[in-house]
Amino acid sequence: MVHFARRDTRGDIDVAVSEQDGLRSLHLGGNMTQSTMRIAAPNDLELVYTQCMMSFLLFRPVPENILMIGLGGGSLAKFVYHRMPQTKITAVEVNQQIITTAHNSFGLPEEDERFEVILADGGAYIANNPCSADIVMVDGFDDDCQISSLCSENFYNQVRQMLSKEGILVVNLLSRDKHLNKYLRRIEVSFNGHVAAMLSEVRGNLIVFAFKQSPVKLAWKTLRNHAKTLEKEYALPFPDFVSKLRKYHSGNGNYLVV
Repeated sequence: MVHFARRDTRGDIDVAVSEQDGLRSLHLGGNMTQSTMRIAAPNDLELVYTQCMMSFLLFRPVPENILMIGLGGGSLAKFVYHRMPQTKITAVEVNQQIITTAHNSFGLPEEDERFEVILADGGAYIANNPCSADIVMVDGFDDDCQISSLCSENFYNQVRQMLSKEGILVVNLLSRDKHLNKYLRRIEVSFNGHVAAMLSEVRGNLIVFAFKQSPVKLAWKTLRNHAKTLEKEYALPFPDFVSKLRKYHSGNGNYLVV
């Protein structure tokens, strides 16, 4: 059942909210689901790809701040806000209607000293705000197409420059995108090959992790042990995330070397 579908002030994007079986979903410009919330658990991560994006915690467990490019229904922002009280969040979203919908229909918290929402183009914001961030999360689509300003080599270069010394870029890509290999090559060039990735699901989203500096050798056993601790803390299947990382990783040794 669709609650509403409306065109934003630019006149070119339909913002729709649907509800079914206790789930509320956000759709932009088509049928593709941009965000989903379980109404009975509004601050949990319902979609697998959003859960996988939190795998940066395997490498950076206590980030001081996170910059999110693309808000959607605010699932990731809400999860971090409620589960990681030590972390500041800045979310950049180009569409005011999406921000309004996230507040009105998806329980996005009001801004405070830990949480800020900025109405701006994500690419322009990165270019014009040379601040430092521990984690930059990029999840920007127009229906099922990657937004061009968020996947250029220049954009990835600028993100790497703004990241803190041990910072990580987390990018949500579609594994079926015909330009996927081009995007991956750009990330690898910008981050000197310090890149790891995982498939959220078969033919689903590909989550890419790019490191400003190499975390050198990490034993899979060490990652699995760390994953068990994170699973207890965040109620997310981090051991599965490690398995997905290892399955996608091209190396066959005992270490993840990025």
